[in-house]
Amino acid sequence: MDWETYREWTRTTAEYPEEREEEYLLFGLANEVGELLGKHKKEIRGDYVNFKDKLDELGDICWYLARLFDHYNLSAMEVLHRNFAKLTDRKNRGVIKGSGDKR
Repeated sequence: MDWETYREWTRTTAEYPEEREEEYLLFGLANEVGELLGKHKKEIRGDYVNFKDKLDELGDICWYLARLFDHYNLSAMEVLHRNFAKLTDRKNRGVIKGSGDKR
């Protein structure tokens, strides 16, 4: 399955108030990232974490990203290309390390 097919499919599983879509998706993405981080924290502590649990969380993160791309009417290629250009520029200028959005 390619990303655009997946993004279109996510529309069939989206159940939330349309008028609060952006807010719902952003909070959902943060929540799923938090769940993935929680599983990793348990590994650091020495607890056993099934890799499939992490895989499930990554899938949930992808769902929220796909829904956000759809909400903003963006393609994956647009987002990836913009990120590629930004990071390539930073690397070429020697500012890949550091902080700040506008470096």
